[in-house]
Parts: sequence; structure tokens; C-alpha cells
Amino acid sequence: MSELTIGHLAERSGVATSTIRFYEARGLVHSRRTTGNQRRYEHSELRRVAFIRAAQRVGLSLDEVAEALAALPDRRTPTKADWHRLSKAWRPRLDEQIRRIELLRERLDGCIGCGCLSLRSCALHNPGDEAAERGTGAVRLEP
Repeated sequence: MSELTIGHLAERSGVATSTIRFYEARGLVHSRRTTGNQRRYEHSELRRVAFIRAAQRVGLSLDEVAEALAALPDRRTPTKADWHRLSKAWRPRLDEQIRRIELLRERLDGCIGCGCLSLRSCALHNPGDEAAERGTGAVRLEP
């Protein structure tokens, strides 16, 4: 079979058909339609789905993935060299994400030891007493 149905693409890639449709609506994968209006995918779309899933696993948003795929000529499937180039460009962003997670872990350890959960001084729920900027009384902290 030269092309894959949406069911075969889902089975081979390990993602749900609804996810593939979502990716297609976002322009991340592409299909052609048969005369019966059924989707048909080239085998190269398997690599695009794998690229999307790998990028998501390292914490990239679908917008970032779309931007990377749009930079490839003629909707080309990403190659190993493409991944290497893109991953180098993403490294500073991922390093910052790691730094923020480590800081959160440090604050979490302190919070568990303290147990106060004070909205005035808690470094986890209200770092730097940010809630004070919203005035006195009950305020909803951002999640």
C-alpha cells in the first residue's frame, strides 16, 4: 500500500485518529482526499508525527512545532539533520525551563518543611508576595 489510511497512520504512530485530525487542522500533517473524501497519508507523515510527539515530550508547544515544520522547504519531512539543528536552537529555552522546574522543586521542599501555605509569605503560592499588588482582601492566585 503506497498510502496510509488515518487508521493505519494512527496505529503505526501510536496516536489517536482524533489527534491526527487535530494535527492536520493545525497544518502539522497533510493528507490528500480520495474521490470518496477519505484521507490518505504518505508514509513520510509517520516521521512528521514522530517529530511532533518527540518535540512535545521535551516540552515544546504545538505552536513551536508548527513554526519549526513551517521552516522546512516544501512541507518536507524533518530529517535527522533538521532535528539536530532545531534541537540546538531549542536548547536555551529548555535550559530555562529546567532552571524554573529546579527552582520550583527547591521551593516545594521548603514549603513541605514549613507547612504554612501563608498567602503572605509562601514562596510557592505567592513568590515575592505578588498578591500584595492586588490589594487587601481575598484574591485569586494564578495557578
